Amino acid sequence: MKLLKRVTAMAMASMLTLSMAACGGDSAKDAAATGGAEDAAPAETEAPAEPETTPAEEETAPTEDGTEAENTEAPADTAAGAGGNIGVCIYKFDDAFMTTYRNALQEILEGKGYTVTFMDGKNDQAEQNNQINNFIAQEVDALIINPVMTSAADQIIATVKDAGVPTVLINREPTAEQMSAYDKLVYVGCDARQSGTMQGELILDTPNKGDINGDGKVSYIMIQGDPENVDAQYRTEFSVKALTDAGMEVEQLDLQRGDWDRNKGQEIAQNDLAKFGEDIEVVFCNNDDMAIGALQAIQGAGRTVNEDIYLVGVDALDAALNEVANGNMTGTVLNDAKGQAAGAVDAMEALLGGKTYAAGEQSIYVDYVKVTPENVADFQ
Repeated sequence: MKLLKRVTAMAMASMLTLSMAACGGDSAKDAAATGGAEDAAPAETEAPAEPETTPAEEETAPTEDGTEAENTEAPADTAAGAGGNIGVCIYKFDDAFMTTYRNALQEILEGKGYTVTFMDGKNDQAEQNNQINNFIAQEVDALIINPVMTSAADQIIATVKDAGVPTVLINREPTAEQMSAYDKLVYVGCDARQSGTMQGELILDTPNKGDINGDGKVSYIMIQGDPENVDAQYRTEFSVKALTDAGMEVEQLDLQRGDWDRNKGQEIAQNDLAKFGEDIEVVFCNNDDMAIGALQAIQGAGRTVNEDIYLVGVDALDAALNEVANGNMTGTVLNDAKGQAAGAVDAMEALLGGKTYAAGEQSIYVDYVKVTPENVADFQ
């Protein structure tokens, strides 16, 4: 009897197991149809298994929202040259020296992979202010600015600081106090005092130290750039100071504003030669373009440079180098546009890499070099 009960119980248990298996299969199908169970999807709709990725592939895998994960960003030391957008503001395109500088900047920046846009300020500070604001609205990565007016430095610095844009100022130097307002700002250029001193030394290196007529003093005219520009101020002051520091007596016959312009240089020199004649022993020009204009006036007046008059400039433009080589200019001073451009890009990349500058350490200088008939071939 007990054996019969055991057999009956086992039979009933087997039937129950089969019934439950059948019910379980129906439930799985229902779950697949309604999406109610992640592990119940039919085999034909399952996503294929993800391939095993290398660490590099994992870094570039997109996140669920389709954007790249944070760890895909390039390291700081390589991000700077990888397609950054740079805005460059030049005070005016038709300035001979700034044309050389601009071409050097373009070659260096584009060679490093940057996208660079140059804007012509047309010697109009209001125009340049608009250009700076437009660059900021376009979210450029950095700015390189050659200010139209040094007196606008406070406004320019406040604008770039508010926007947080790393900025390099070139060619026209604000005061250290002005620059200290923003630690992502640096000036790259030359110390204009040095260029003025070298102009004076070029005159002191002549056989008579500039005193052609032997009357015990050096009589000169000064053709100045923009008197508001610190470079013009320093070149004007320190060229003469070099003479007086060497014990020479000087006489200023005239000082006129030439705005860095060749035609104005010619006009000023022509008028002064007509007025002062042979009394003029030295013509100081704050840049080469004005000096070449003055040379035209000197030759037109029948005077001969290095015989009865001396003529010096600054920049070492190609045209001026030719005149020095030909004996038509006493000398010039190399204003190293390519060196300054390279320095400006280096400083910009340092800022893009996170570098900040402490007050009093925001000016980076490139040395001037005296150019004479003896060494002019080294620069041609």
